[in-house]
Amino acid sequence: MQGFVFSPAPAGEKTNLSWRTWRLCGLTWEHPDNQSGGWIMARITYRDWPPYSPTDQNRRENTVVAARLMMNAALTAPNVGGLPMTEGEIVYGEEEQEQIARKMEEIAHEKQAWQHIFLYEAVMARQADSILLLGNTRAYSSPWNGECGLCAGRPDCSFVYENRTQKAGLIDTTDRRCDTLVQGPLCAMYAHQLGYNVGSALAVAVHLYVDARPFISIGTAAQKLGYCNNSAVVIGIAVNARAKCEPSDPAIDYHLVNLDRAIDAIRGNVNQLGVRPATGKEYRAGDPAKKR
Repeated sequence: MQGFVFSPAPAGEKTNLSWRTWRLCGLTWEHPDNQSGGWIMARITYRDWPPYSPTDQNRRENTVVAARLMMNAALTAPNVGGLPMTEGEIVYGEEEQEQIARKMEEIAHEKQAWQHIFLYEAVMARQADSILLLGNTRAYSSPWNGECGLCAGRPDCSFVYENRTQKAGLIDTTDRRCDTLVQGPLCAMYAHQLGYNVGSALAVAVHLYVDARPFISIGTAAQKLGYCNNSAVVIGIAVNARAKCEPSDPAIDYHLVNLDRAIDAIRGNVNQLGVRPATGKEYRAGDPAKKR
């Protein structure tokens, strides 16, 4: 096999690139046809079926690279006062995404008003190629202390301070008990900042030709599982590289009518599709497809 050959690190020296970096670049070590002893570009095949097969994993890993670059855009988005306040995590993998999806389904049954949203979007979290989580670390712990009036219409931050345990303007963040989706009240100015971070990430997604859609439901469920645990509010962006992006056009009762459930239903009726019923004719005695 011919390919691009990269010289290995000198003997005794370590390369700065991790194994994951080599894997994402499609590089393999010591291919039989490689007589130079260097790195050689492997043949990489992409298919979106069957799910989590090696060829599908190649495709999914592309979205992880895209999510990393989207994270760069979120970090460099304009910040209020130029203060660092953005936190992010990338969730990737069948088990990790399943955990978030199940948490969303659990939340869905807590209140009728948001049930269908969380149930629909739990399927989207489960089927996403990867998930980028973005959070704001200041909206809960340190208000802007300006005169914007965004949180309650007052010309100061008194509404936040009156409804939080604080001393000399320092808010106590150790009480993390919460019976709502988002613990508040929050500094609306800093919470609003998260929109710029998400918007910047989505702008990069457009140029990288991946489908990306933000979900407060995914971010909320992930936060309750411990992701972005320094953030007051979290948004989850589902990143996909598929021919059909189902989150943009889900079926009615999507938590019941979706690709995974349809395939499982077919497997449950496999006897009608290919396996001979026990009462059928023995196929070795004659072709059962031919009419007598």
